Amino acid sequence: MRERVVANLNQALRALLAKDERVYLLGEDIADPYGGAFKVTRGLSAEFPGRVLSTPISESGIAGVASGLALCGSRPVMEVMFGDFIGLCFDQIYNFAAKSVSMYGHKVPMHMVIRCPVGGNRGYGPTHSQSPHKHFIGIPDLSLWELSPLHDNNVVLDRLLGRGEPCIFFEDKVLYGKQMYLDGRISQLLSFDFLGAEANYARVFVASPDSCDCVIIAPGGVAEQAWTAAAELLLEDEISCQVIVPSRLYPFDLEPLLPVLRQARLICVAEQGTAGGTWGGEIANRIYEKLWGQLRRPVLLISSAAAVIPAAPHLERDVLVQTETIYSAVREAFHA
Repeated sequence: MRERVVANLNQALRALLAKDERVYLLGEDIADPYGGAFKVTRGLSAEFPGRVLSTPISESGIAGVASGLALCGSRPVMEVMFGDFIGLCFDQIYNFAAKSVSMYGHKVPMHMVIRCPVGGNRGYGPTHSQSPHKHFIGIPDLSLWELSPLHDNNVVLDRLLGRGEPCIFFEDKVLYGKQMYLDGRISQLLSFDFLGAEANYARVFVASPDSCDCVIIAPGGVAEQAWTAAAELLLEDEISCQVIVPSRLYPFDLEPLLPVLRQARLICVAEQGTAGGTWGGEIANRIYEKLWGQLRRPVLLISSAAAVIPAAPHLERDVLVQTETIYSAVREAFHA
């Protein structure tokens, strides 16, 4: 039985606390017996009393305390209970945490991680189902990351907390109950490896990674939909796809992906955020800068509809990216 994502994440946080007494966990209801809204911090307050702290219901206050701790040399990991509420932290992140790295005339390490459960497909409705990644793109000294079932959180969280800059770690809520894939295999059909010196990019492929018709760049929240669509495209339409699952979303280092992207007949970027001013648009722009003149088709952008996310499951599915969304978009692009 493979380890669940929530257990892997819990173990990673436990390892951070055990390794360094400067690490604190902050958030609403994260202490036992509740252990957080999604039970990611279950058991940790009992093991590390005084360093796993439930806070008042004030996202801005949590972010301010975490930023102050980081500025004083501690290493806080704060949780925003639902990513939709991160807007309440925006001033503390944008004008305090990120700017503190470089606005004092010399570099100041800000070891700080903001855990941010995001995404829909759980029927939580308009204000508990969003993916607000695009609102934080382009802020100097702030990096964006995303949970995936292919990247070991013991490695990822240790890397984030050691970077010396605030990091937002987006965690798609549906993934918590999914299994981790840490052995290079997803199914009998699908395998994966890693690209780049820091293994930021997992590459999912069928049979051989040496060639493909289409490359789908899809972060953790839509990774399973993307590789399921890739399997269907191969079996139903004989379109061979590779799926790139990034751990770091911004800044996005395109160099390790260029050999893979150059060989593709189509490149698409899929995300669960709503259409308009998206992370995918930022990635497409980077691809155009590097590969303009070599692309055979425009970069295909796949995102959720520019609409409020309904609570009713059948309506929610119509708004958010699903496997069939990716399958149909890629198939249509090849037959256009």
